[in-house]
Amino acid sequence: MRRSLAGAVHPAAGPPGPDAAIDPGRKERAARLSVASNTVLIVLKLVAGAATGSIAIVTEAVHSSIDLLASFVAFFSIRKADEPADESHMYGHEKVENLASALEGILILVGAGIIIFESARRLAHPRSIESLGFGIVAIAVSMVVNLGVSAYLSREARSTESPALDADAAHLRTDALTSAGVLVALTLVSATGSKVLDPITALIVAAVIVWSGIRIVSRSSRVLVDEALPEEELALVGDAIEAFGAPEVVGFHKLRARRAGSRRHIDLHVQFRPGTTLERAHHVSHKLQGEIESRVHGADVLIHLEPEDPSAGSGTPSPGAT
Repeated sequence: MRRSLAGAVHPAAGPPGPDAAIDPGRKERAARLSVASNTVLIVLKLVAGAATGSIAIVTEAVHSSIDLLASFVAFFSIRKADEPADESHMYGHEKVENLASALEGILILVGAGIIIFESARRLAHPRSIESLGFGIVAIAVSMVVNLGVSAYLSREARSTESPALDADAAHLRTDALTSAGVLVALTLVSATGSKVLDPITALIVAAVIVWSGIRIVSRSSRVLVDEALPEEELALVGDAIEAFGAPEVVGFHKLRARRAGSRRHIDLHVQFRPGTTLERAHHVSHKLQGEIESRVHGADVLIHLEPEDPSAGSGTPSPGAT
């Protein structure tokens, strides 16, 4: 692979990306709300679990405890990710959010393991459940709160493209779903008096939690190993170059793109017609950089200047060409 420092255009010299106007404290406020809601729900579920003796409610409290820990991880990762690049992290700290998201997924799996162990033990030795009315009300309140907070976090995650907030929202959606299952189980226990329905429901809840954890870990891991951007985002780069219309630009190749947090790092080689001065090519590259950044959200673009290859055919090479 060829490299050239002289022909590189650094993104700091170009126009700001489209995400420059995002309020830097917006993600932190959303993370704080998640911490506060999880704290309140843990207390509510622990009280309800102690009052009823329901293992399903206790597993819900464990789930919320894991969610609280994950919310703290998300909060601190968001603060770290927003720090500017420095000498030891020249590409910035955005991947801290992806690392935090993977850790949140692992925490979910740990919580599921605890739930499975306790549910299997309770299934072998069923216990009676008391004060079901209070338990049903507590779980219903938890479900409504989690649905509301997860909807808010999802909206903020989409607006800020925060993987940490997205993982946190997924936790709470899973919590709301499992709360719904527990609510149905408690209602059935109240109607039938069956003791085994409680641990059986807890096991079903654990299976849902495992699925959610695996999905979060898988999604975060793909970013951590520098998976390429989706084809539709790569196509936006080609569209930007074609729409740019500078007569000096004859093609591009060696397009590479990866993601870190909400940032997209894009680098490519742009070919210029013979006779184009270095000053002109540098100026055009800055303009082209701005065009790409206007189309690809959160783009950090690096352009390598190249002369036209007379041995190559006419037309613009495909993004994957080398």
